[in-house]
Amino acid sequence: MRATLLIVLGLAIGIISAAFATSVFRSRNPLPKALMNVMEYHIDGLKQSVASGQCEAGASRLKLQQMSMASIDVAPAFAGADPDFLHLAGRLRGVLADAAQASPADCHALDATIKPVLQACHDCHRKYD
Repeated sequence: MRATLLIVLGLAIGIISAAFATSVFRSRNPLPKALMNVMEYHIDGLKQSVASGQCEAGASRLKLQQMSMASIDVAPAFAGADPDFLHLAGRLRGVLADAAQASPADCHALDATIKPVLQACHDCHRKYD
């Protein structure tokens, strides 16, 4: 009888703890994940343009500008991040600003332009994923 009571009590405590944990995870800031999804969407579009050989200059420039603008929010989105992360976020911002300014006119130029962007992304993700 006592063992059954302890099992029921343990299950009740487990259920309550799971409910608290679920509410904590729901209340976390969605901005970092959303920002990374937006960046991934744009870089995937640029990679698909290169792969398909359809690199319209205006569309490429727009995606690079959108990524550049979104990169401004990386450091604030990850508030409390360590200085190394902030340095890498600043590097990404600079690389994207240069890429947006480059305004690649064809697929060869776009491919060359997005390589440093991809490298900046990978540098950060390699350290912080």
